Amino acid sequence: MENLTVILVMLVAVVVGGALSRLSPFPAPTPLVHIALGALIASVAPLGMELEPEVFFLLFLPPLLFLDGWRIPKEGLFRDAGTILEFAFGLVFFTVVGVGFFINALIPAMPLAVAFALAAILSPTDPIAVSSVAKRTPIPKRLMHILEGESLLNDASGLVCMRFAVAAALTGSFSPFNAFATFLWLIVAGVACGVGATLAVTQLKRIVARRAGEETGSQILISLLIPFGAYLLAERLHGSGILAAVAAGITMSYVEQSGQALPVTRVRRAAVWDAVQFSANGAIFVLLGEQLPRIVAGAAQVVRETGHHEPAWLVIYVVAINAALLALRFVWAWVSLKFVLFRAARRGEPLEAPSWRLVAVTALAGARGTITLAGVLTLPLATYGGAPFPARDLAIFLASFVIVVSLVAASAGLPFLLKGLQLPPEPSHQLEEDRARVAAAQAAIIAVGAAQHRLGARRGDADLYAEAGARVMTFYRSRIDARSKNGEEANLARAAEAIERELRLAALQAEREEYFRLARGRELPEETARKLVREVDLVEAQINPA
Repeated sequence: MENLTVILVMLVAVVVGGALSRLSPFPAPTPLVHIALGALIASVAPLGMELEPEVFFLLFLPPLLFLDGWRIPKEGLFRDAGTILEFAFGLVFFTVVGVGFFINALIPAMPLAVAFALAAILSPTDPIAVSSVAKRTPIPKRLMHILEGESLLNDASGLVCMRFAVAAALTGSFSPFNAFATFLWLIVAGVACGVGATLAVTQLKRIVARRAGEETGSQILISLLIPFGAYLLAERLHGSGILAAVAAGITMSYVEQSGQALPVTRVRRAAVWDAVQFSANGAIFVLLGEQLPRIVAGAAQVVRETGHHEPAWLVIYVVAINAALLALRFVWAWVSLKFVLFRAARRGEPLEAPSWRLVAVTALAGARGTITLAGVLTLPLATYGGAPFPARDLAIFLASFVIVVSLVAASAGLPFLLKGLQLPPEPSHQLEEDRARVAAAQAAIIAVGAAQHRLGARRGDADLYAEAGARVMTFYRSRIDARSKNGEEANLARAAEAIERELRLAALQAEREEYFRLARGRELPEETARKLVREVDLVEAQINPA
């Protein structure tokens, strides 16, 4: 009962945090609000939760990473694969070495291996927080895709580096050959498990659905279980469960292109996954806030033991480490951009060098979050000899407050850097969209004609089928006519479509209100009212998905 109460309190805090973030007059990232609420809960009524890192990883990371892999635009992922890999792997190693030595010099009492472990767990970025800022201060789409792709892959590389650093701290030795072999196996096994598990489950699901029909609830539940299955399988084979969840999500996006699922399944499944994403993301940061008081107390004790009697040194450490992370990321982004321009010049492609502010945006957008919190909590409690793991509480404190400071910096700095920034034009996909709509409308007209002749053949009311088919075809012919125009005519056609959409939305709103009025007056059965309102909602979602 106590655990259930804790869960309910956390979920309430997630809902309240989301509302406060939307009501805030300035761009306050939702994760930052959730952290503040968690700290408030801990100060008023401590939940007394002890985070088990393995349970934390299993409950939160697989579904979130799976959904990111499922929904991330694959065109952008593959188009900028080189840049994403540079950030996801090269920048991680650069950060581990640079920040690791910096932390060891800043805090001599922290052994070098522990400093490397802390730097490794600080290297993965979290685009969730930046996405919340981007809702009010839009980040260029291409840059956002790069940040999302980077965060999908650098989780694994950062955690692997941390694992080797912790092993070095425990044993006092390090083998580059073994590290490389282990890293390679983690990647191969993780990706193979993610792809294999998804393909196997979806193929089995397809066979069962073909013979027994599709049940929406079970299909949604299967999609929720796939990331956990892929993660556990990879971990059992000593692969990367994180990469398995990501690979499973990417595979799922391609499997879904077969169009096997029923439309109602896709609609309901999307709603369920949106709720899971919102709840899990919020709960993670509420948990972080709830843990902060204990983390601060433990770190203050460590600082006093190192000879600094003023806990103010903790603030200096956090600010200095954030500055080092930001500086190294800025340098890496600038060098990476130079390589992109160099390769473009070699291919004869004229590219204008972006402003330094865009490079600064790339650096500042690397906020830390979920993986950093979960990873630092996995630091062992003791060495093999039984002694306490050196500076563990201090490392947890530094990682936790680096998350907070990076979120604050992104919230305050990104709107300033992006204001009035001249950005390279984003590629427009309007032509491809128009062509797809025309092709789909033409296919629909052919299908309606074939169905009309088949259903109306040898029937006395064939004229009814012809009349109904003509009405349906008129809708699709108007779409073809509107989407086949160019220049000013195309602009006028799109303007007319926008006006028509507003009128249809007004009509749908009136329909819905009338159904509700009839249901309130007991003039319409409640079950029938729900059915009719759902029909209106689905039509409105089709013409106004935003």
